[in-house]
Amino acid sequence: MLSVIGKKIGMTAIFTENGKKEPCTVVSCEPNVITQVKTEANEGYNAVQIASVEKKEKSSNKPEMGHFAKAKTTPKRVVLEIRDYDGEAGLGDSFGVEVFKEGEFVDVVGTSKGKGFQGVVKRHGFSGVGEATHGQHNRLRAPGSLGAGSTPSRVFKGTRMGGQMGNVRVKMQNLRILKVDAENNLLVISGALPGHNGAYVVIEK
Repeated sequence: MLSVIGKKIGMTAIFTENGKKEPCTVVSCEPNVITQVKTEANEGYNAVQIASVEKKEKSSNKPEMGHFAKAKTTPKRVVLEIRDYDGEAGLGDSFGVEVFKEGEFVDVVGTSKGKGFQGVVKRHGFSGVGEATHGQHNRLRAPGSLGAGSTPSRVFKGTRMGGQMGNVRVKMQNLRILKVDAENNLLVISGALPGHNGAYVVIEK
């Protein structure tokens, strides 16, 4: 599996060849560098570590500087480990948007927007009571009963209730690459991607 680290720029829309307007997301992919190659003999498993996005040396500690120096590259901000890597894994090798082709399908992994504590209507799609009459008092968006009483005398795990919403790992699958701009290191991917503008995402082939 080949993955590339990118930065979500924002959404726009383009017209396809058949004249259809298609919403899409623009992703900036700075060159990714292979900073470590892990082997069964040394680490106990096979994997490669890739890194992207330049980081100032004054913001890096000595262990980081030494680690990236082995790959003959500058310090990076985002580091990712990939197992089952099917590309040419050479220490210090660099790659970017050129590994993708227009029209192919990819998966995109990112962290969704955090929405804080939300109630059951927004978090789980509850419809609420619907009426404010017949003695109802401030119950329009309440969850209602949570379960039995004396037995089992507890709330079962997994019950749909209010709580933290968003800020979780999300994978969007089978998104089509609409355009590859190798000159500016940009990818245009159909649909919406997880995270806010400026968030880092991982594009998997």
